[in-house]
Amino acid sequence: MLEIKNLVVQYGAIAALHGISLSVPDGQIVTLIGANGAGKTTTLKTISGLVKPASGQILYGSDDIAGLAPHRIVARGVSQSPEGRMIFANLTVHENLQLGAYLQKNRETVRRELERVFILFPRLKEREKQVAGTLSGGEQQMLAIGRALMSRPRLLLLDEPSLGLAPLLVKTIFEKIVEINREQRLTILLVEQNANLALEISHFGYVLETGKVVLQGPSCELRQNPKVKSAYLGG
Repeated sequence: MLEIKNLVVQYGAIAALHGISLSVPDGQIVTLIGANGAGKTTTLKTISGLVKPASGQILYGSDDIAGLAPHRIVARGVSQSPEGRMIFANLTVHENLQLGAYLQKNRETVRRELERVFILFPRLKEREKQVAGTLSGGEQQMLAIGRALMSRPRLLLLDEPSLGLAPLLVKTIFEKIVEINREQRLTILLVEQNANLALEISHFGYVLETGKVVLQGPSCELRQNPKVKSAYLGG
């Protein structure tokens, strides 16, 4: 579904990505793991069109979407739940979700997608009229993912969904990610600091270090890799 070829991204004179290449097969969960500053979030932002690449290709299907405006990328079926959730704190849960569907013109489609989000996250249905800024961290994360799903994506980009959450809530969120992948047949590219959990639920993984892919392989193999164990899995 997605193939990145020799992607280079620079912030001024500083190179954030040094020609990385990776692929995300249709229907799979692929994870990017690595330390802070490795280039994981930059990769997602560049796919989303929020950051312009210096060079390289981002092939979504057969189209090169590198450098396209973000709203055009969303219209093609790519949606992102950003790091830090970035919900609209002064709007209600319902209004946040409606904003996720801003490209949808059919009211019935929007209503149907809203119902799907509420089935996936019943807590959001209970909080539908509540101002989003008053939600707990876990509820805000559910809202960020739900908002991303409202655009009916084929490819979902998740940036640090476990960030700042209690362990029990992290477990819940990751169970929901697996459910989205299986039940909705959504392809997912996951960026996550919790490497153990990310490799547990994903099919394939890439390890980024200072803007380069240094390791890649099936997630089950990466979990057993001595380098990955010592650097990211605490053992």
